[in-house]
Amino acid sequence: MADILGILVSSRQHLDKIVHLTEAAHSKGKEVRIFFSGEGVYLTLEPEFKRLVGKAKLSVCDVSFRAYGFHGREDEVPGVGFKDFATQARHAEMVAEVDRYVVM
Repeated sequence: MADILGILVSSRQHLDKIVHLTEAAHSKGKEVRIFFSGEGVYLTLEPEFKRLVGKAKLSVCDVSFRAYGFHGREDEVPGVGFKDFATQARHAEMVAEVDRYVVM
């Protein structure tokens, strides 16, 4: 069984570091799960965000996405389906399931 890396993204900074960490873990056969919350939802609309697709299971806090005025732009987030816009319960599940956890 592969190690699982969980990443909480709560800042609109460091997308380049998130991408590099994800790519490195993925290349080593690790499973990566990322939850975007708070200001981290801003990163979901950045062009570089698409580099995470296929390398990590992506989830976005629906409450934060709406709170920052992005409701209606869900289709603009690559690799994130309707069910991937979730509550903090998804974040709690991720924390319980991962072997390593990073906050960015």
